[in-house]
Amino acid sequence: MIAECVNPLAVTRDAWRDVAVRAGVPVTEVEVVCSDPVEHERRVATRSVDIPGLPLPTWAEIVNREYEPWDRDRFVVDTAGRDVADCLTDVLRAIGQVAVAAPSRRD
Repeated sequence: MIAECVNPLAVTRDAWRDVAVRAGVPVTEVEVVCSDPVEHERRVATRSVDIPGLPLPTWAEIVNREYEPWDRDRFVVDTAGRDVADCLTDVLRAIGQVAVAAPSRRD
């Protein structure tokens, strides 16, 4: 299972992690960041929505949202100056490392 969403609060990150733990499956937590604020703002201003009627947040809403720093290990992908394919390769490698390290589960 992949849950792709903004998780700025520890309570939501904990809830997603608990789902995997209860299911007895390996967990890889990934934080995606863009360390270049100019590039990040450009991306926000130029993105399009693929779900009709879904409002996208403004740059002001993004930079002013509540954010709680992570308090545990996670895989961090910095997308600044990188293409999607390279970032995806890094994430898949991180997921694969966790899956290989975890014991197999039989239903």
